[in-house]
Amino acid sequence: MTAALLAPPGPDVQRGPTRSRVDLRTAVGQSLAIARRNLIQIKHDPSQLLDATLMPMVFTLVFVYVFGGAIGKGQADYRQYLIPGIMVQTVSFAAQVTGTALNLDFSKGVMDRFRSMPIARSAVLSGRILADVCRLALGQAVILAFAFLIGFRVRTDVAGVLAAVGLLVLYGVALSSIAAYIGLVIRSPQAVQSVGFLWMIPLQFGSSMFAPPSTMPGWLQAFVEVNPTTLVVDSCRGLLVGGPVAGNVTGSLLWIGGVLLVFVPLAVRQYGRRAL
Repeated sequence: MTAALLAPPGPDVQRGPTRSRVDLRTAVGQSLAIARRNLIQIKHDPSQLLDATLMPMVFTLVFVYVFGGAIGKGQADYRQYLIPGIMVQTVSFAAQVTGTALNLDFSKGVMDRFRSMPIARSAVLSGRILADVCRLALGQAVILAFAFLIGFRVRTDVAGVLAAVGLLVLYGVALSSIAAYIGLVIRSPQAVQSVGFLWMIPLQFGSSMFAPPSTMPGWLQAFVEVNPTTLVVDSCRGLLVGGPVAGNVTGSLLWIGGVLLVFVPLAVRQYGRRAL
C-alpha cells in the first residue's frame, strides 16, 4: 500500500472507482503512508521549509530591531513580549501550505492516483496535515533556538515550553483544516495563496501578537479580545514567560475544537465532491 501511494500517477487511472468502507486501523496506515510521501517531497525540495524557518527569523529581526524601540517597552522587554507571538505567526505561515499543496496535487493529477485506489477520503487530508504538523514542530524548534540566540529567555520551566508547543501544534492543525478547505474549494493555486494570505491578516494583526491591545482603538480591541490568535498568543506568553494561563488556554482549546468540528467535515466533503 505504501509503495502504491508513493508511485506517480499512470495513464491508466480511472475516475470514480467503487469505494468500500475502510476500517480505522487501515485508514491510519494510509494516512501515515501519504504523510511519508509528503515528507519525502520536502526532503527533495527543502525550500518548502522556508516559511516555517527563515521567514519567522526575518520577522523577528525586523520587529525587535526596527520597531522594538518605538513600541515603548525597549528591545529587551519587547523580545520577551514578541517571541511567543512570532511562534504563533510561524504556525500561521506553515498552515497555509496545506491548502496550496492539496490544490497543486489536484492540478498535477496526483489525486487521480488516489481516486483510483480504495483508500479513505480522510486519509488524503489527514496525511497532508500530519506532514505539515512535522513542519510546524520543526519551525517551533528553529524559532525557539533563534530566540535564545538573540536574548529571549524562558521564565517558566520545561513543562511550560512543552505545553506551549503542544498548544501551537493543535492551533496549527485547526488552521490547516481551514486552509485545506480553501485549497479544495478554489481551483487556482495562485488564488489559494492570495486568499490564504488575506484571511490570515486580521487574525495576525488584529491580535496581541505584535502589540498590547491597550494601545489599539476601542473598536479594534473588541475584535482582539475574541480573536483566537490572541488567546493562543497570550497562552504561550503565560506558559513561556509567566502570567495568566488557565483562562486563555481554555478559550484557545474551545476555539480549536470548534474550528476542527466545522472545517474537518467540510474539507472531507469538499474533497469527495471535487474527486467526482
